[in-house]
Amino acid sequence: MEWIDVPKEGLSLREIRKITKRDQAENADIRNSVEAIVADVQQRGDAAIREYTEKFDGVCLDSFLVTPEEIEAATQKVGGEFMDILEEAASNIRAYHQRQVEHTWIDTFRPGVRLGAKFTPIQRVGVYVPGGTAAYPSTVLMDTIPAHVAGVPSIAVFTPPAKDGSVNPYILAAAHVAGATEIYKVGGAQGIAAAAFGTESIPPVFKIVGPGNAYVAMAKRLVFGTVGIDMIAGPSEVGILADTGANPVWVAADLLAQAEHDRRAAVFLVTPSAVFASSVEREVQRQLEELPRKEIASESVEKHAKIFVTRDIAQSIEIMNLIAPEHLEIDLPDPETYVDKIVNAGAIFMGPYTPEPLGDYFAGPNHTLPTMGTAAFSSPLGVYDFVKRSSLLEYNKEAFVTVADKVMQFANVEGLQAHGLAVRRRIDE
Repeated sequence: MEWIDVPKEGLSLREIRKITKRDQAENADIRNSVEAIVADVQQRGDAAIREYTEKFDGVCLDSFLVTPEEIEAATQKVGGEFMDILEEAASNIRAYHQRQVEHTWIDTFRPGVRLGAKFTPIQRVGVYVPGGTAAYPSTVLMDTIPAHVAGVPSIAVFTPPAKDGSVNPYILAAAHVAGATEIYKVGGAQGIAAAAFGTESIPPVFKIVGPGNAYVAMAKRLVFGTVGIDMIAGPSEVGILADTGANPVWVAADLLAQAEHDRRAAVFLVTPSAVFASSVEREVQRQLEELPRKEIASESVEKHAKIFVTRDIAQSIEIMNLIAPEHLEIDLPDPETYVDKIVNAGAIFMGPYTPEPLGDYFAGPNHTLPTMGTAAFSSPLGVYDFVKRSSLLEYNKEAFVTVADKVMQFANVEGLQAHGLAVRRRIDE
């Protein structure tokens, strides 16, 4: 773990970005490969999808759509106890996101002038769910339920198949609980292309959400504009604000909970106590030996773990705001008193009994969060990501006449004569 002794005058944003920098893994080879796949799927549709699925996933599929029988078998396989857990988690997520729903409104702003906003669900979205060595039913819930709450009528899940042509039963069970309308056995860059452009058997969507590897992220970049996307998510990260009152064993465990995600995951401890920092570092090394994913977590800790030692809590908060972490744990007395001072964080976990895994799986707020410092300008996935806003405007005749000359003057200044005439012709009549 790299130590940074923060000078009395603090660190600049430029310095923080240099210290916390991680490569985006967007090399030219990845881009060229993904561009070719996307273009091929756009041109050849199902035939291209079938070839890439055989090449990358090791299975040749006649149909990509998951059947109701496969979903039923999956719910049986995961068992009643885990289905109950999925249902409870889904209920928590649904209840939280229902607070984000906005409703169409229109009000009278001036005599004869009514203005407002109309909120309309996006009509079809695609939810990408990674496959491979791990299954992420929590991601299915987090990315599908807000769309369902928003009123999206068509929600298609895309996920890679196993070599036997099946889909992980936990993913299927979660998709069923979350309200997905379709599930396709298509992953990787070809899955993103299929969602964006459609094929003979897969109708296209209007927006794609969900995480993935570097190839999926690149594909999302390339199809943006044809469809909307949620964000380009990088490797996960956590920042912890703590002092000597915190438990170093728990803090170390929370750092490792993020480190095991990915070799490029980043963990940050910001504290005014060098003694406490040393205790946490020792605990991290001790607990690493107990982890099944030790190899992954060790590389994350070695390359991307940073300990910032500050002069006081105020400076600790300044540093954390510059880092703008995806997850922020405040392990300080009366943690809520510090929330107003936090301006950059994806999700804020308050107190020693609110570890980040609660947010990953069960609490209710979304775990699809901005990473790599992007929490400084973006937000967690939410209902608002699945809704379009349209402005509403209505003037009566008297209100129109009152402002007509001013509008024509604007048009004249900008040299747009047809704009002015659209007003003038009404006045003349």
